[in-house]
Amino acid sequence: MSIVICFNNKDPKPWQKALQAKLPDTTIDIYPNVTDAEAITFALCWKPEANILAQFPNVKVVQSVGASVEHIIQSQDLASDCVVTRIVDDRLSEDMFEFILTGVLSHIKRFAEYQTAQKEKQWQQKLYKTIKTTTISILGLGKIGTHVATKLVQVGFTVKAWSKSEKTLENVSCFHGNNCLTDVLQNTDILINILPLTSVTENILNLENLSRLNKNGYLINVGRGEHLVENDLLTLLNNQHLSGALLDVFRTEPLPENHPFWEHKNITITPHIAAITNIETASGIVVTNYKNLLNEKELINVVSIQKGY
Repeated sequence: MSIVICFNNKDPKPWQKALQAKLPDTTIDIYPNVTDAEAITFALCWKPEANILAQFPNVKVVQSVGASVEHIIQSQDLASDCVVTRIVDDRLSEDMFEFILTGVLSHIKRFAEYQTAQKEKQWQQKLYKTIKTTTISILGLGKIGTHVATKLVQVGFTVKAWSKSEKTLENVSCFHGNNCLTDVLQNTDILINILPLTSVTENILNLENLSRLNKNGYLINVGRGEHLVENDLLTLLNNQHLSGALLDVFRTEPLPENHPFWEHKNITITPHIAAITNIETASGIVVTNYKNLLNEKELINVVSIQKGY
């Protein structure tokens, strides 16, 4: 039994080193340099090439090195007895909260506008919002979304949240199901998307839904690029219904040099760094699942292939 690492747009060598230190007697190969394809029972993946896992007929567990799994489920034809797992790390949740809080405070205090004014040597004071007068709505109440919502309430924001199934969270107005999506979007100053990517949530950040935000509303997308209909965002920014957006994820990554987002004055771009998986802590989760597989124990952080999360 051995492990294969199949990565795109991520360096596999640090992961191999971290795992080998914890599993010194285990063969850990980096695709395409595989010692014995039939010996592979555990695949560690990030955005693997389409149907690449078909080369390993005995794979039983496919482990994502991040919190998302759609890059595996949507690209691989998995056997019926194959299990998909993901990384659930408290550090990821806290990193995401810190990123979002930075973006929210920067927006309500209008720092981006002052940066532009500084370049143009303009001295002009602007009215700003406060924490107590800002309503934030969150799409997605998984582990990370729940953590973010809870922490934003503690800071003092008014927080609403929406999820597919019914959930309750102290001091958060919770909505669920397609019929209640409009309710959470209305009367919103800042919309934060932390949804998983599924056939239901793809393109959810569209003209109709984003138009329901308050005039001068703001979007923060840390879910997936496929959630956002890019031209719809540009339309709402250019007609000044939305005041801006902070985007950390994109349909194509890295973002192409000719993409209009680069030049738009009201869009802030970060290169998918809102919550970067920590190799040291995450490799421990991977090792636990590998040992559980060997010992026929229950795996942790298993996802539903049918649901996509």
